[in-house]
Amino acid sequence: MEPVIFQEREKQIHRKGNQPFDLECNKDSLAGAVSQRACVFCGSRVVLYPIADAVHLVHGPIGCAAYTWDIRGALSSGPELHRLSFSTDLQERDVIFGGEKKLYQALTELIDRHHPNAAFVYSTCIVGIIGDDLEAICRRVSQEKNIPVIPVKSEGFKGNKRAGYNAACTAMFRLVGTGDTTGISPRSINILGDFNLAGEIWIIREYFERMGVQVVANITGDGRVGDIARSHGAALNVVQCSGATMDLAKMMKEKYGTPFLRVSYFGVEDMAEALYKVARFFEDDPEILKRAQDLVREELTLLYTKLQEYRKDLQGKKAAIYVGGAFKAFSLVKAFRLIGMDVVMVGSQTGTSEDYRELHEVTDEGTIIVDDSNPLELSAFLKEKDVDIFVGGVKERPIAYKLGLGFCDHNHERKEALEGFLGMVNFAKEVHSTVMSPVWRFVPRKNQALNSSSG
Repeated sequence: MEPVIFQEREKQIHRKGNQPFDLECNKDSLAGAVSQRACVFCGSRVVLYPIADAVHLVHGPIGCAAYTWDIRGALSSGPELHRLSFSTDLQERDVIFGGEKKLYQALTELIDRHHPNAAFVYSTCIVGIIGDDLEAICRRVSQEKNIPVIPVKSEGFKGNKRAGYNAACTAMFRLVGTGDTTGISPRSINILGDFNLAGEIWIIREYFERMGVQVVANITGDGRVGDIARSHGAALNVVQCSGATMDLAKMMKEKYGTPFLRVSYFGVEDMAEALYKVARFFEDDPEILKRAQDLVREELTLLYTKLQEYRKDLQGKKAAIYVGGAFKAFSLVKAFRLIGMDVVMVGSQTGTSEDYRELHEVTDEGTIIVDDSNPLELSAFLKEKDVDIFVGGVKERPIAYKLGLGFCDHNHERKEALEGFLGMVNFAKEVHSTVMSPVWRFVPRKNQALNSSSG
């Protein structure tokens, strides 16, 4: 076993091949280790924020409201209320005397001004400490304004990002079942866990519609309050990402009997399997499966030649992955393999034991698998493996650039669609242009390697 930086985290790091697989996860971050992991409040915002016709009000200090649409680019085909960031801007006086009056005033003013179809009120750390009664304020405003006003119990200190997912799903579940299901086809689905970054959900919706499957609700990318309210009328929930909206799917199954499938839209293999899974669910209509097969064949014909061109240059290059949910990492491992690259490190913020066991099965010998990592560890792993590209989000980008590595943004800040068959081509193109860029020849890391070999 190679030495670890923090002994307390030894059991959250696994190197495939030199010991039986046994990885600890879903535990509190090590104090002082500056975890890459986000808080409960952030987790709830990730899930709910793309609902475009609702007011999203942060009850807390103004700093918590900085996490806005601008860095989480979920697109909307209609209303864009989600692009505005609202906060009650709690001050020292409010902390002492309570912020309920301020919350009531902010909510009523926002609803009168913007006429939303619903309002979500996010509680932050300080609200959990001073004990404002969000439930009572939201109920009062809801009765006065006659729209759903829903508290999101997302105090940042009470868990990790995964707990925020649960808080968001619990809030959305209050909407489900309140709408009219007239006109919903028996061959219909809800798309869960896609946030329409760079318009990705429009690509996926089009695939399902070409198959003859009706999409009732996007949950939550390009989402609408009314669609979520009637989503219990759909025949199936299709859930992407293992963490974000799985809790909502389980709640709907328990109350409404709606079955769910777990899928991924990243990479050729997983995208095709997602379509086939849905088609097989509607086995009473064999035409759906036939149309899915035709769709996959047409799309693969278009992208195969392009991928082969990129693969010639990328063969044998090394990649490292650190993402929010482990489910995305499965698809990325397969996507890199498709373009000839080796994944030598992979980790996530919120993976479960089941997720990491599956990662262990799909990765190669020698791969480092890590849960809830931090900048020191990630930097050490990237240097040890001498990777050519690091895939992550906004917090991982500076780590890569400081080390002189290529970086691929695969998080909520990206501006390029990476889902679906078109997304696979975009991903390969971005990886190719990054890894093969001549700029890396001039960074200190490569110079040191060249000097060592020449000496």
